Amino acid sequence: MTASDPADVRATLRAATDLLRAAGVPSPRVDAELLAAHVLGVDRGRLFLLDTIGSDQRDDLDTAVARRAAREPLQHIIGRAAFGPVELAVGPGVFVPRPETESLLEWAVDECARRPPAPAVVDLCAGSGALAIAVATSVPDASVTAVENDPAAWTWLQRNADAAPEAVRQRMTTRFADVVDPDAVGDLRADVVVSNPPYVPLGVALDPEVADHDPAVALFGGEDGMSVIVPMVGVIAGILRAGGACGIEHDDSTSDAVVSVLRASGAFTDITAHADLSGRPRFVTARRIKATPGPPTAGGAGRAAGSVQG
Repeated sequence: MTASDPADVRATLRAATDLLRAAGVPSPRVDAELLAAHVLGVDRGRLFLLDTIGSDQRDDLDTAVARRAAREPLQHIIGRAAFGPVELAVGPGVFVPRPETESLLEWAVDECARRPPAPAVVDLCAGSGALAIAVATSVPDASVTAVENDPAAWTWLQRNADAAPEAVRQRMTTRFADVVDPDAVGDLRADVVVSNPPYVPLGVALDPEVADHDPAVALFGGEDGMSVIVPMVGVIAGILRAGGACGIEHDDSTSDAVVSVLRASGAFTDITAHADLSGRPRFVTARRIKATPGPPTAGGAGRAAGSVQG
């Protein structure tokens, strides 16, 4: 077979899978198929209805596989990431949303369903807009405000919000603001607050896709992973209406610390730790019991930008 001849799809996928496996990619077969589907412009499920791949497309696939073998995130290569019911544009400068955060999304959707019509939802540390857009898509009468303060992430948030269907877009607001600054967000009022803030403790070993490509400002929450969460709790208390609920994602190691901060604020009840589908500690929820917030809990300051998965 010459370089210009078409190649067998199955043989090409086997070779790509072998290369990705040798590079230590965690899901080599799935990634090979997703890259091939992207290059060929078909759904992954239709790949095996094809027999051959043309030489130009094979070159494009070889390039994409080489990038993935170098541990560039799959989502950066294909330019999008699935999250719950939505698909988002992602790339350098914004944290790639993780499936684990869909547990927090499911909680938020269920919480909205238990409330009167037209709940107000605020997403603090919105990053790409994953939680905000997914909530607005899943709860057709919710009004959603997405708050982000990192300029690079803000660009992706705006792009994704603008690309949302009109029925979603017309119920969304974006705000460029620091989530630990009451003066910047203190006028917001919400029935539900969600946040997937920077929470990875400094020094934690991360996969190359995360360490080398996700922005540090979206990852790290100080020495203990709590430098954004601690001051943000007081801000959340000021945003939530009495009886409103919040859900905060956190590192595996800080579930107890998040519970303690919420309890110490004196502004919340029904404080509950939740695990994701893999059984790992993932997020904490609480309900607002005071109409007037107390002072923010003492702790490290931090500026929030984007979403992370610990």
